[in-house]
Amino acid sequence: MSILICILSACSPEESVSELTVHYPEPKQLNAFTLSDQYEQPVTNAHFLGRWNLLFLGYTSCPDICPMTLSKLTHINTKIRQLADSQVWFISVDPSRDTSAKRQAYIAYFDDTFIAATQQHKVLFPFVRDIGLIYAINEDGGSDYYVDHSASIALINPQGKLEAIFKPEFKKGEVPNINAEKMVRDFRIILEKSK
Repeated sequence: MSILICILSACSPEESVSELTVHYPEPKQLNAFTLSDQYEQPVTNAHFLGRWNLLFLGYTSCPDICPMTLSKLTHINTKIRQLADSQVWFISVDPSRDTSAKRQAYIAYFDDTFIAATQQHKVLFPFVRDIGLIYAINEDGGSDYYVDHSASIALINPQGKLEAIFKPEFKKGEVPNINAEKMVRDFRIILEKSK
């Protein structure tokens, strides 16, 4: 009987991530980059090493997705930190308006341990594309404009490679939003597979 149990347990399917997570079987090596954090200090690929990193794109004037997602990330990161060392990055895709002082004040509202980084578009756009996300500025010549950006969260592993993308849920009539429960569950699965 014990042999049968062993055989059955060995044949049980491996737990897989939800439909909201894209987990790369071979994590992607990222190109070298240098951004500037909310204290005007340079941050590079080296800042990814040794911990799990959650990267979210946004801008401080964002009316809905950014504050909602950052609020969720404060709770998600608390749960993830119980499993592994982690860091949250808020990547501002509006460098002309999001000064270091503005990013510092904005991120402190959620969690002042988060990194709030940006850079000029010629550096920022290739970096964002490299981590599998996108953004576009909808400028009409004025200072009051919207920025279209991914609502997904990129997961960079402790070796500095792109490991996964957590996608938001899209529900009719609602702003796209991260499902915190599924994201934490999926992170746990990814963590187990990485060991």
